[in-house]
Amino acid sequence: MSILTFDEKNFYLDDAPFRIIAGDIHYFRIPTAHWERTLELAVDFGLNTVQTYIPWNAHEPAPGTFDFSGMLDLGRYLELCSQKGLKVLLRPSPYICSEWDLGGLPAWLLKDRELVVRSSDARHLKAVEKYYAHLISVFLPYL
Repeated sequence: MSILTFDEKNFYLDDAPFRIIAGDIHYFRIPTAHWERTLELAVDFGLNTVQTYIPWNAHEPAPGTFDFSGMLDLGRYLELCSQKGLKVLLRPSPYICSEWDLGGLPAWLLKDRELVVRSSDARHLKAVEKYYAHLISVFLPYL
């Protein structure tokens, strides 16, 4: 496993100077048949890193029901990135962005009308914890 460190001026990857040249490529928005070519184009354009966030609502459409297949196969995507020599800035936050329905939070959270999403509400944190327990096992081998 590589080690990324930094000082006040630079990043270092395994003690060698490293410049992060990144672009966003969201695996869940691209058909799997195009992943490899898209990543090759990223390398051709000079990128050494891709960034993606992870949509909780897509990966857990119902409580305890997880989907990491097809366009949601995060492990396969990370493996392809590795094969192409790309580093990945992975953003596993429950809330991903305002342009995605409910910010990427699963709609089933709203069934409990008392639950306050994006807060320290114990019910929200318990749901996040269960999701992370599954999610982390998917990307841990690629750290």
